[in-house]
Amino acid sequence: MILFPAIDLVGGKAVRLYKGDYDKMTVYSDHPEEIALDFKNCGATHIHIVDLEGARDGGTPNLDTVLKIKKESGLFCEVGGGIRSMEVVDRYLSAGVDRVILGTAAISDEAFLKKAIEKYDARIAVGADIREGFIAVKGWLERSSVTADEFFERMQNLGVKTIICTDINRDGVMAGTNRDLYRTMSRRYSMDITASGGVSSMDDILALQTMGLYGAIIGKAYYTGAIDLKQAVEAVQ
Repeated sequence: MILFPAIDLVGGKAVRLYKGDYDKMTVYSDHPEEIALDFKNCGATHIHIVDLEGARDGGTPNLDTVLKIKKESGLFCEVGGGIRSMEVVDRYLSAGVDRVILGTAAISDEAFLKKAIEKYDARIAVGADIREGFIAVKGWLERSSVTADEFFERMQNLGVKTIICTDINRDGVMAGTNRDLYRTMSRRYSMDITASGGVSSMDDILALQTMGLYGAIIGKAYYTGAIDLKQAVEAVQ
């Protein structure tokens, strides 16, 4: 299983939200590239980056910061947030980002998703952000009418290789990850599934690894010290 320590960006700074609430934001660093270098020193090989302003408003307001993280760390970088056109997909991937994550657009614009997959294949991932069994969109601010199962089925049929599955109600609250959700989804679908939201202990990480999940995202637990990233990387290796 691959561990993806996370950097969420607002205004070029590394931040964390509580349950996706932009009014409940903690700033952890004015220099996110320094956090990425610590990830590297801990043995991490991949980074999960979210442009929170992009997710809410669209566009790539933190593109320069993303590219600085990639350049300084040299690690595999996947980026999500506000990627709603081929122009933005092209901009990220041609600049050296390894994989982009489509969220809202995967729900609202299936033609765009198909086009992106046809052009870039495995460099396109999809974010499944789940609130109370339904997919949420626009930076988690709106709940769609699409259920998690409907969405997963549709994505698999479209040829999506990787899906990042987040239980919003677990995100940033350090209450443990939704193991039942990931166990169910990993059994039903053949896509590579990355668990996100509430991964807050070594016990969580080892449980997800036992399920055979492709990846797990470590967010707040890294910043609070609840998970020792070096120890976690060694454990999954």
